[in-house]
Amino acid sequence: MEDLTSTFGNSVADSAPVERAAFIRRTYALLAFAILAFIAVEAFFFASGIAELVATVVFSGGSIGWLAVLAGFMVISWLSNRWAASDTSSVVQYAGLGVFIVAEALIFIPLLYIAAYASGDPTVILKAGIVSLGLFGGLTLTVLMTRTDFSWLGPILAIGGFAALGFIVVSAIFGFTLGNLFAFIMVGFAGSAILYETSNVLHRFNTKQHVAAALTLFASVALLFWYVLRIFSSRR
Repeated sequence: MEDLTSTFGNSVADSAPVERAAFIRRTYALLAFAILAFIAVEAFFFASGIAELVATVVFSGGSIGWLAVLAGFMVISWLSNRWAASDTSSVVQYAGLGVFIVAEALIFIPLLYIAAYASGDPTVILKAGIVSLGLFGGLTLTVLMTRTDFSWLGPILAIGGFAALGFIVVSAIFGFTLGNLFAFIMVGFAGSAILYETSNVLHRFNTKQHVAAALTLFASVALLFWYVLRIFSSRR
């Protein structure tokens, strides 16, 4: 959740209306592509047997194995964001987005595996996806139509993010389960992150950073989908 405004130019909010509209179209078209690419990569993983292999390794690794996976994902996430925000070339930017999509697809495998084979509801993933996209759409329209600057959420999200990470690490080490209350809190956290990041798209990014903007929004959507899916799966 860092300020990615660079030497590329002024913020989207300060740009000409034509440039602002073009940036928003590029950003959300790329976001839609990222979501479809994520679905396609997951479908390939499950159809090829890679998902079963990954799930077996993660489940057999226990709490420590899952912490190692999270640590690796955080490193890849940081690197992907740096590449996507790079002013070196568009190839580096798109490479960052591509790497992040694959990393998200990999880390989602255990949860999707549980939802698909252990929840008892074959439509649970579809339901969670629809709810997540609906929430994302409503929050996005709120920011785009009101043009409200939600940058004040930054410190709150930073503190909340560290607190949530602490709970996750402690639960993994000591072997207790974070229940639905935590999942509902994290859905609220993810919704706040969407408000914050969508606001950043307008007020902190510039018109040449549509790849970085799309990656940031995709990460927020993925976080929201993760906890919505956890809630839907736990109902079974």
